[in-house]
Amino acid sequence: MTVTGARTTTSYALLGLLAVRDWTTYELAKQVKRSLNWFWPRAERKLYDEPKRLVEQGLATSVRELTGRRGRTVYRITEQGRAALRDWLSEPPEPRSIEFEGMVKVFFADAGTPEQLLATIEQIEAEAAGRIAALAEMAATRPVPFPQRAHLSAIGLRLQYEQEAAVLRWARWARKQIVQWDGTADPGDWSPIRALDELAAAKRP
Repeated sequence: MTVTGARTTTSYALLGLLAVRDWTTYELAKQVKRSLNWFWPRAERKLYDEPKRLVEQGLATSVRELTGRRGRTVYRITEQGRAALRDWLSEPPEPRSIEFEGMVKVFFADAGTPEQLLATIEQIEAEAAGRIAALAEMAATRPVPFPQRAHLSAIGLRLQYEQEAAVLRWARWARKQIVQWDGTADPGDWSPIRALDELAAAKRP
Protein backbone atom coordinates (compact mmCIF):
# COMPACT_ATOMS: atom_id res chain seq x y z
CA MET A 1 0.00 0.00 0.00
CA THR A 2 1.37 3.40 -0.97
CA VAL A 3 0.72 6.32 1.36
CA THR A 4 0.77 9.75 -0.22
CA GLY A 5 2.08 12.78 1.58
CA ALA A 6 4.11 15.92 1.18
CA ARG A 7 7.70 15.25 0.24
CA THR A 8 10.40 17.59 1.39
CA THR A 9 13.83 18.31 -0.04
CA THR A 10 15.16 16.01 2.68
CA SER A 11 12.97 13.23 1.29
CA TYR A 12 14.56 13.61 -2.12
CA ALA A 13 18.04 14.02 -0.65
CA LEU A 14 17.75 10.64 1.04
CA LEU A 15 16.30 9.15 -2.15
CA GLY A 16 19.38 10.47 -3.93
CA LEU A 17 21.61 8.64 -1.46
CA LEU A 18 19.56 5.47 -1.83
CA ALA A 19 19.99 5.74 -5.59
CA VAL A 20 23.75 5.43 -5.01
CA ARG A 21 23.53 2.31 -2.83
CA ASP A 22 21.55 0.61 -0.07
CA TRP A 23 22.02 2.02 3.43
CA THR A 24 21.02 1.41 7.02
CA THR A 25 19.54 4.39 8.85
CA TYR A 26 22.78 4.81 10.77
CA GLU A 27 24.79 4.77 7.55
CA LEU A 28 22.45 7.31 5.97
CA ALA A 29 22.85 9.69 8.93
CA LYS A 30 26.63 9.27 8.81
CA GLN A 31 26.77 9.92 5.05
CA VAL A 32 24.53 12.98 5.37
CA LYS A 33 26.89 14.37 8.01
CA ARG A 34 29.84 13.79 5.67
CA SER A 35 28.31 15.23 2.52
CA LEU A 36 24.85 16.81 2.50
CA ASN A 37 25.30 18.49 5.87
CA TRP A 38 27.60 21.06 4.25
CA PHE A 39 24.69 22.57 2.36
CA TRP A 40 21.55 20.88 3.74
CA PRO A 41 21.99 20.50 7.53
CA ARG A 42 19.22 18.60 9.25
CA ALA A 43 18.59 17.30 12.75
CA GLU A 44 19.70 13.69 13.09
CA ARG A 45 16.29 12.70 14.47
CA LYS A 46 14.64 13.69 11.19
CA LEU A 47 17.13 11.58 9.28
CA TYR A 48 16.06 8.54 11.28
CA ASP A 49 12.36 9.20 10.67
CA GLU A 50 12.51 10.02 6.95
CA PRO A 51 13.45 6.55 5.57
CA LYS A 52 10.34 5.10 7.21
CA ARG A 53 8.22 7.72 5.42
CA LEU A 54 9.84 6.80 2.11
CA VAL A 55 8.85 3.18 2.70
CA GLU A 56 5.28 4.22 3.55
CA GLN A 57 5.10 6.15 0.27
CA GLY A 58 6.39 3.21 -1.77
CA LEU A 59 9.60 5.02 -2.67
CA ALA A 60 11.86 2.63 -0.76
CA THR A 61 11.79 -0.80 0.81
CA SER A 62 13.21 -1.94 4.13
CA VAL A 63 14.65 -5.33 5.00
CA ARG A 64 15.56 -6.45 8.51
CA GLU A 65 18.93 -8.20 8.64
CA LEU A 66 20.94 -9.85 11.39
CA THR A 67 24.62 -9.06 11.80
CA GLY A 68 25.79 -11.48 14.45
CA ARG A 69 23.31 -10.98 17.27
CA ARG A 70 22.45 -7.45 16.27
CA GLY A 71 19.69 -6.54 13.89
CA ARG A 72 19.71 -3.74 11.38
CA THR A 73 17.28 -2.36 8.81
CA VAL A 74 18.58 -1.84 5.27
CA TYR A 75 16.76 0.56 2.95
CA ARG A 76 16.66 0.26 -0.83
CA ILE A 77 15.16 2.61 -3.41
CA THR A 78 12.29 1.32 -5.55
CA GLU A 79 11.62 2.03 -9.21
CA GLN A 80 8.86 4.37 -8.07
CA GLY A 81 11.44 6.12 -5.90
CA ARG A 82 13.84 6.50 -8.83
CA ALA A 83 11.05 7.95 -10.95
CA ALA A 84 10.11 10.41 -8.19
CA LEU A 85 13.76 11.47 -7.89
CA ARG A 86 14.03 12.04 -11.65
CA ASP A 87 10.83 14.10 -11.65
CA TRP A 88 12.07 16.21 -8.74
CA LEU A 89 15.33 16.96 -10.58
CA SER A 90 13.26 18.60 -13.32
CA GLU A 91 11.69 21.07 -10.88
CA PRO A 92 13.35 24.48 -10.35
CA PRO A 93 15.16 24.68 -6.99
CA GLU A 94 13.88 26.88 -4.20
CA PRO A 95 15.74 30.19 -3.68
CA ARG A 96 18.99 29.79 -1.78
CA SER A 97 18.84 30.41 1.97
CA ILE A 98 21.43 30.46 4.74
CA GLU A 99 21.36 30.23 8.54
CA PHE A 100 24.34 31.97 10.14
CA GLU A 101 23.88 32.85 13.82
CA GLY A 102 27.26 34.56 13.94
CA MET A 103 26.04 37.15 11.44
CA VAL A 104 22.91 37.76 13.52
CA LYS A 105 25.21 38.59 16.43
CA VAL A 106 27.30 40.87 14.19
CA PHE A 107 24.14 42.62 12.99
CA PHE A 108 23.07 43.46 16.56
CA ALA A 109 26.57 43.99 17.97
CA ASP A 110 25.81 47.59 18.95
CA ALA A 111 23.90 46.18 21.93
CA GLY A 112 27.13 44.71 23.28
CA THR A 113 30.84 45.35 23.64
CA PRO A 114 33.71 45.39 21.14
CA GLU A 115 35.15 42.39 22.96
CA GLN A 116 31.97 40.41 22.35
CA LEU A 117 31.94 41.35 18.68
CA LEU A 118 35.59 40.45 18.17
CA ALA A 119 35.04 37.13 19.94
CA THR A 120 32.22 36.37 17.49
CA ILE A 121 34.42 37.32 14.52
CA GLU A 122 37.26 35.14 15.83
CA GLN A 123 34.91 32.19 16.22
CA ILE A 124 33.60 32.67 12.67
CA GLU A 125 37.19 32.82 11.41
CA ALA A 126 38.23 29.69 13.29
CA GLU A 127 35.19 27.77 12.08
CA ALA A 128 35.83 28.73 8.46
CA ALA A 129 39.47 27.70 8.75
CA GLY A 130 38.44 24.38 10.27
CA ARG A 131 35.90 23.73 7.56
CA ILE A 132 38.47 24.50 4.85
CA ALA A 133 40.80 21.94 6.44
CA ALA A 134 38.00 19.36 6.56
CA LEU A 135 37.16 19.98 2.90
CA ALA A 136 40.81 19.59 1.92
CA GLU A 137 40.94 16.29 3.81
CA MET A 138 37.83 15.07 1.99
CA ALA A 139 39.28 16.09 -1.38
CA ALA A 140 42.50 14.22 -0.60
CA THR A 141 40.76 10.94 0.30
CA ARG A 142 42.05 8.06 -1.83
CA PRO A 143 40.61 5.93 -3.13
CA VAL A 144 37.83 8.35 -3.92
CA PRO A 145 34.53 7.25 -2.32
CA PHE A 146 31.99 6.40 -5.00
CA PRO A 147 34.40 7.02 -7.92
CA GLN A 148 31.51 6.94 -10.40
CA ARG A 149 30.35 10.20 -8.79
CA ALA A 150 33.77 11.87 -8.40
CA HIS A 151 32.90 14.54 -10.97
CA LEU A 152 29.90 15.68 -8.93
CA SER A 153 31.90 15.62 -5.70
CA ALA A 154 34.60 17.79 -7.29
CA ILE A 155 32.04 20.37 -8.43
CA GLY A 156 30.30 20.45 -5.05
CA LEU A 157 33.48 20.56 -2.96
CA ARG A 158 34.74 23.49 -5.02
CA LEU A 159 31.68 25.58 -4.15
CA GLN A 160 31.95 24.72 -0.46
CA TYR A 161 35.63 25.67 -0.48
CA GLU A 162 34.96 29.01 -2.21
CA GLN A 163 32.23 29.85 0.30
CA GLU A 164 34.38 29.03 3.32
CA ALA A 165 37.35 30.92 1.84
CA ALA A 166 35.10 33.97 1.36
CA VAL A 167 33.92 33.77 4.99
CA LEU A 168 37.54 33.46 6.15
CA ARG A 169 38.64 36.48 4.11
CA TRP A 170 35.67 38.50 5.36
CA ALA A 171 36.31 37.62 9.03
CA ARG A 172 39.94 38.71 8.78
CA TRP A 173 38.94 41.94 7.02
CA ALA A 174 36.16 42.64 9.55
CA ARG A 175 38.50 42.22 12.50
CA LYS A 176 40.93 44.78 11.02
CA GLN A 177 38.07 47.27 10.67
CA ILE A 178 36.52 46.70 14.09
CA VAL A 179 39.75 47.30 16.02
CA GLN A 180 39.73 50.85 14.61
CA TRP A 181 36.31 51.65 16.09
CA ASP A 182 35.75 53.55 19.32
CA GLY A 183 32.96 51.09 20.19
CA THR A 184 30.26 48.90 18.65
CA ALA A 185 27.85 51.87 18.58
CA ASP A 186 30.50 54.39 17.51
CA PRO A 187 33.06 53.64 14.78
CA GLY A 188 34.86 56.91 15.48
CA ASP A 189 36.87 58.12 12.48
CA TRP A 190 36.33 54.88 10.58
CA SER A 191 34.15 55.61 7.54
CA PRO A 192 31.35 53.16 6.83
CA ILE A 193 30.43 55.26 3.77
CA ARG A 194 33.85 54.61 2.26
CA ALA A 195 33.38 50.87 2.80
CA LEU A 196 29.93 51.02 1.22
CA ASP A 197 31.26 53.06 -1.73
CA GLU A 198 33.90 50.37 -2.34
CA LEU A 199 31.13 47.79 -2.59
CA ALA A 200 29.03 50.00 -4.85
CA ALA A 201 32.00 50.55 -7.16
CA ALA A 202 32.92 46.87 -7.36
CA LYS A 203 32.59 45.29 -10.76
CA ARG A 204 29.42 43.34 -11.23
CA PRO A 205 29.74 39.68 -12.31
